[in-house]
Amino acid sequence: MGGRVLLLATKDTMAYSRRPGHEAVADGAGLLRTVPARLLTAEVTVEDVLCEPSWDTTPATMLALARRARAAILDDGYAGVVITHGTDTLEDTAYLTDLLAGEAALRGGIVLTGAMRYFDDLSADGPRNLASAITAAADPALPGVGVVACLDDELHAARWVTKVDATGVAAFSSAPFPALGRVVDGRVEMLAARPSRPPAPAGEPESDVALIKTYPGMDPVLLTAVVDAGARGVVLEGTGLSNIPAGLLGTVADLVEWDIPVVVASRCRTRGVDLDELSLGAQLAGRVGAIGARGLAPGKARSALMVALGPTGGVRAARDWFTRLEP
Repeated sequence: MGGRVLLLATKDTMAYSRRPGHEAVADGAGLLRTVPARLLTAEVTVEDVLCEPSWDTTPATMLALARRARAAILDDGYAGVVITHGTDTLEDTAYLTDLLAGEAALRGGIVLTGAMRYFDDLSADGPRNLASAITAAADPALPGVGVVACLDDELHAARWVTKVDATGVAAFSSAPFPALGRVVDGRVEMLAARPSRPPAPAGEPESDVALIKTYPGMDPVLLTAVVDAGARGVVLEGTGLSNIPAGLLGTVADLVEWDIPVVVASRCRTRGVDLDELSLGAQLAGRVGAIGARGLAPGKARSALMVALGPTGGVRAARDWFTRLEP
């Protein structure tokens, strides 16, 4: 049996039963009991974490999970950590955890997992996902890889993973990147090189960052509205190579002048380069002070901007962080 693994059980779908009279949510120990003993390859300690449903999770919850995972490895000496998480926002918590992991990602494995089916459904995927995640967290191949999502026996880098199917068991993908590895016969088999590690966080993240999807004819007042409501940074989801409507450019310039960083991502996969290396539309946003997301998906760009702002905030801190983010 491998080293000690901490299981942070946030429940959600994988913890629910459909049986009449048994709709209550299972605790972490109950989840662990769904896994056959022969599939447990590590000594597991369970901590139940009171959380909102995944679709309603808050930055405070995400940050608390990230901090606990980091401390479990650095301070408590666990070989790895598994976080059970609802699948709606699993990728968001995974990437924020990766951004904050620091030295912990080099010393141990941090794995998020979930399920698309209730644990007593026909062919439930939760027990196997949990068993594979525990195996991965304890495996010596994981330290140095960074935070991963483990579902359907595949390991996906937190930076690349996306939920692409709302109902199917094979709901997660890293495309166009490959899965990092897979769990086979009680061990991890690596298949691809990991992404570059992110810049180290300067301190506690800024949680009040807005994410806005742009669209043709969009009124720029929507940008100032979120800032008036308290946002300290804004991520815009553009199109194509990170293009945004020209009608927003003046407002973007105003926000930058007010020291509110504006990061432009794309709803498409893009290269991890600065805006001035992309098409004319993206270059225009860069010319008025916007910061390129360097290939990050919009939701992940929001997590990155939270960390980039850190305790000091401002455009300079955000621009410096994203400049140091390697592809």
